[in-house]
Amino acid sequence: MKLAVAFLATIGATAAFAPAANTVARTSALNMVQQLDLKTGQSQLDTSVVDRFNALPYPDDKVLAEYVWVDAKGECRSKTRTLPVARTEAVDKLPRWNFDGSSTDQAPGDDSEVILRPCRIFKDPFRPRADGLDNILVMCDTYTPAGEAIPTNTRAIAAKAFEGKEDEEVWFGLEQEFTLFNLDQRTPLGWPKNGVPNRAQGPYYCSAGPENSFGRAVTDAMYRCCLYAGLEISGTNGEVMPGQQEYQIGPCVGIDAGDQLFMSRYILQRVCEEFQVYCTLHPKPIVEGDWNGAGMHTNVSTKSMREAGGLDIIKQAIYKLGAKHQEHIAIYGEGNELRLTGKFETASMDEFSFGVANRGASVRIGRDTEADGCGYFEDRRPSSNADPYLVTGKIMATIMEEVEVPEIAPLNRAEA
Repeated sequence: MKLAVAFLATIGATAAFAPAANTVARTSALNMVQQLDLKTGQSQLDTSVVDRFNALPYPDDKVLAEYVWVDAKGECRSKTRTLPVARTEAVDKLPRWNFDGSSTDQAPGDDSEVILRPCRIFKDPFRPRADGLDNILVMCDTYTPAGEAIPTNTRAIAAKAFEGKEDEEVWFGLEQEFTLFNLDQRTPLGWPKNGVPNRAQGPYYCSAGPENSFGRAVTDAMYRCCLYAGLEISGTNGEVMPGQQEYQIGPCVGIDAGDQLFMSRYILQRVCEEFQVYCTLHPKPIVEGDWNGAGMHTNVSTKSMREAGGLDIIKQAIYKLGAKHQEHIAIYGEGNELRLTGKFETASMDEFSFGVANRGASVRIGRDTEADGCGYFEDRRPSSNADPYLVTGKIMATIMEEVEVPEIAPLNRAEA
C-alpha cells in the first residue's frame, strides 16, 4: 500500500509539470496501482516465493528465538531475536528481553519498558531447519524493570496458587474451541455470505465431507505444528456449529497447562495467518439463531482423585467450586454470559450444578470416573477466550482450601 501511495504521488508530480501530456500513461499507471493493491499479501501464499527464501541456510552457530507474551487483551504477541546456540539449551540460559509496553496497553508512554522473562521453550514449527538445530518459541511472562509482575501478568498470579503444592501433581486438560471466519470477519467458514446454513447444527460435529466439515485443513496444520513444537496436544475434532473447531491440550501438570495453552493459541493464529483465515475465540460469535457457543472446558485431576476413593475427593472439590461459583464466573472469560444460558449444552451462569455424564451441568463427572470410583472432573464453565492461567490457578486455589462447605445434590440426568 505504501508503494502504491508513493507511486500515485509521483504520478501527481509529473502531471503538475505536464498537465496536458499523457492521459493514457496516467491511466496505465493507475491501473498498475490498483493491481498492486489487489495483489498485496498474496505473495505469502505463493510457495515459489516463500520457498526461495526458506531454502537459505541458517548460520550453524545461531538460533532464532521467537519471544511470545500475553498482552493486555489476553492475546499473544511476539518478536524475534538471534541468539548463540549455547544460550538456547535451557530456559534459564535465555536472556531476558523487553518491549514497548505503551504499544500493548501494558505500560505508560513515559515509562514504557516491560521486561520479558522466559518461562518455557518449544521448537519453532514455522522456521524448521535441517542442520540438527532448532529455532525456538519462548513463552514469557512480563515484569517491570524493578522486577515486579505487571498487572496483566496472570501467570504470576497463578504461580502463587501452585506454589508449594507440587505433591498434588494436579493434571489439567484444556479443550479449546474456536471459530473460523472468512477475512470479512462476518462469515464463518461453510456459511453463505449474509446468510445462514440451510441445515441446523447436528451434522457438523466430528463430521466428514465438504458439506459438513469446514476448516479441517487449518486444524490439521495447527495440530501438526503443535506436535512438532513439543506441546501436549491430545486431539482435535470438528464442533457442533459449522466453522467451529476444537483441540485439546493436556494432560499438563500445574502451571504448564497455561503455558502450553497460550502457546497453542499463538500457533493457531500463525497458522490462520498462513491460510488467510480469521480465527476468533469469542464464546458466542453467532448470537442469532440456535447455534452453540465456544468454551474452554477444563478437566482437573489431583493425585488423590486418581487413587482409590478418589470420587469422594472429586465431590468435595466440586462442592468447594459451587461455594465460590460467582468468583469463578467473574474470571472465566469475557462475553461468557452470552454462552452460559442453560441452553446449547451449557448450564446457566446464575446457578451452579454438577452431574454425571451431564453436559447441561456446570461441572460434569464422566461415567468412567463414576464406575472406577476415581479419575477427574470437567469444569464446563470457562469460555473459549478465558485466560488459562487464571482458570487453572483459581481452580487450584479453590479445591485446595481447607474449608467446610455444604454438599450439593447432583443434577438429574433427565435435566440435561
